[in-house]
Amino acid sequence: MIAIRKSEERGHFDHGWLNTYHTFSFDQYYDPKHMGFRSLRVLNEDRVRGGSGFPSHPHRDMEIVTVVLEGALRHQDSLGNGSVIRPGEVQRMTAGRGVTHSEYNHSDSEPVHLLQIWLLPAERGLEPGYEQKAFPGGEKQNRLRLVASPDGEDGSVVIRQDARLYLATFDAGQGLSHVLKTGRHAWVQVARGAIRLNDQPLTAGDGAAVSQDSLLRLVGDKDTELLLFDLA
Repeated sequence: MIAIRKSEERGHFDHGWLNTYHTFSFDQYYDPKHMGFRSLRVLNEDRVRGGSGFPSHPHRDMEIVTVVLEGALRHQDSLGNGSVIRPGEVQRMTAGRGVTHSEYNHSDSEPVHLLQIWLLPAERGLEPGYEQKAFPGGEKQNRLRLVASPDGEDGSVVIRQDARLYLATFDAGQGLSHVLKTGRHAWVQVARGAIRLNDQPLTAGDGAAVSQDSLLRLVGDKDTELLLFDLA
């Protein structure tokens, strides 16, 4: 069974410095029918104006993953980490017992386009942590590249949840497939371009919850990029 969440159905706020879309309930956007999917709690698509960003604020008991699509994002946190996240890189922050952080556009003039992802952790009160890794474009071209997992498989960042996140980009008309093991579920999010998921069309900003289908068949257009979450 595939349940599609169209881009235009998401929560949307344009604050001037921030143009944001919320796939699931978040902050000022609340929809009791869309509170998350399995352990995937937040999936926000943000465009932040040059010179702007999110000032220091706290989190706890959440696995936070950031994927930058365009531009660059400057990160600082109470753990002493300071970095710049660029396209092709994935950041993971374990909020655990508590952490504060800020995220600002690294440019004073160019916008930054990013996806912010929150997953519920398997345990509360974990030791806070931080990790950032680069995944070259060729590693996800016409294939699903594992970028986050509970055990760091294949060089992925480690998340404290039974969930795996894959990224993929496509040449026009190229396809790939993913098999879900018994009892597992998937969320597919189109970051750019368009795909067909088991013959159902999805375009940029669309997402789809997959349950009870063991085989996912994905065919993309040129310059398409997607995220696939394999979830318990």
